[in-house]
Amino acid sequence: MIEENLYQELVEIRHYLHAHPEISEKEVETTKFIRQKLADWQIEIMDSQLKTGLVAKIGSGKPIIALRADIDALPILEETGLEFSSVNKGAMHACGHDLHMTSLLGAAKILKEKESQFSGTIKIIFQPAEEIGEGSKEVLKTGLVSDVQAFIGYHNMPTLSAGVIGLREGGVMAAVERFEILIRGQGSHAAYPQEGQDLILASAAIVQNLQQIVSRNISPLRAAVVSVTHIEAGNTWNVLPNNARLEGTIRTFDNEVRSLTKRRFSQIIEATAKAYDVELEIKWLMEADLTFNDFELTDVIRKRTEQWHDKVVYPEPSTAGEDFANYQKQAPSVFAFIGSNEQGGSGLHFADMVVQDETLKVAVDYYLESAHQLLEHFK
Repeated sequence: MIEENLYQELVEIRHYLHAHPEISEKEVETTKFIRQKLADWQIEIMDSQLKTGLVAKIGSGKPIIALRADIDALPILEETGLEFSSVNKGAMHACGHDLHMTSLLGAAKILKEKESQFSGTIKIIFQPAEEIGEGSKEVLKTGLVSDVQAFIGYHNMPTLSAGVIGLREGGVMAAVERFEILIRGQGSHAAYPQEGQDLILASAAIVQNLQQIVSRNISPLRAAVVSVTHIEAGNTWNVLPNNARLEGTIRTFDNEVRSLTKRRFSQIIEATAKAYDVELEIKWLMEADLTFNDFELTDVIRKRTEQWHDKVVYPEPSTAGEDFANYQKQAPSVFAFIGSNEQGGSGLHFADMVVQDETLKVAVDYYLESAHQLLEHFK
């Protein structure tokens, strides 16, 4: 358990970061703040071409493991009413990344103070742009973590009681596709629909038909989500438009279901477009891999966690996505959930989501204990 004076310092840090959120790829002042804290604690910051975010290093030699936190906020107008609410209007830490980076700062400070007591290297990743699925790719491109043997991360869960730690092997956060469907046709006066194609009707049919994928193509024992979340068409009440645009997402937990869902997605849309005599184009705007917990390392971390913490659960996987998945392409990883409020509280990405300060204590210890366990495991 971290000392009370450090806990109070971390509470102040989190409140400051929460009040000064910056959205993806704009985390300039956030990076400066983190950099200054690490410099104050004499923690080495590695040179890189990252525009925002950074990688630091504690210790030397092998084994080499990494701890990661994301630092970006969301373009959301905060509605929590907290005394330390966002002063950057239209930006909010509605995903709890202020908690993530603060707890990693706390862990880094303690690890630096005890650097002489362990063998190996711990790399500290403060990653930008998680919300747009690009930040981890940028960190990997630097080559600074190319020698890492395992990655550790976590995500807070405001719908779980503060301090509960969830660990499960295998798929933990979904693979994510973001799609855009562009529909084109001949518009007409609403009074003479026979003179053109009805793109509104075609769009509605596409939305309805896509729901058959999960209900009739995917086994009820496996998971998938297909959601159309955004529709644009027309600009007045008496004209059928020439263009329509649909946007949404697919979430899956294994490659077989992922491939099947995407194949049926394209088939259904193309067949529906043909039936309504309209032209269309499908664009895949983002494709993020499944966040997958290594079976062996998860077992190692769970056993260690159960020794120091009495609130460890086996959680359901989350259909939210995480670009932490990209790190596992290089080395095995473990990604936990840590409860940060209480059951029934507002979830991630809500304007009134609140994270309880006491979560910091468990989150810092999770980083510390996992780091020590992995250094021992890879000796």
